[in-house]
Amino acid sequence: MRIGEMVHRTGVSERLLRYYEEQGLLAPTRLPSGYRVYGEADVDTVRRIRILLAAGLPTVTIAQVLPCVRDDGPTLAPVCPDLVAQLRRERERITHAIENLRASQGILDTVIAAGPAASKD
Repeated sequence: MRIGEMVHRTGVSERLLRYYEEQGLLAPTRLPSGYRVYGEADVDTVRRIRILLAAGLPTVTIAQVLPCVRDDGPTLAPVCPDLVAQLRRERERITHAIENLRASQGILDTVIAAGPAASKD
């Protein structure tokens, strides 16, 4: 399928599909004219990419993780021995980011609370 149909099937823009290709996440075949041709497996790959992005993984990590996950119904399951440890490290990174955001939120709450009562939302 050509890129327009891939956009329709996945809901991902042409720009993002090209970005995924630049990042090594997708590898569509190329016609002699240079047009990209995607297969059914690429639709599944985009779905996996979207799940992993939603989980907070950067594309660099997704490139390492993609070959090591399989579809397990509506979710993904690791198949490489070292993947679970890598995902735990990513989860810890995300946990620290959440903690930092909560601290920032607390500081903002303090500043807002110190302001005039009329400006509270």
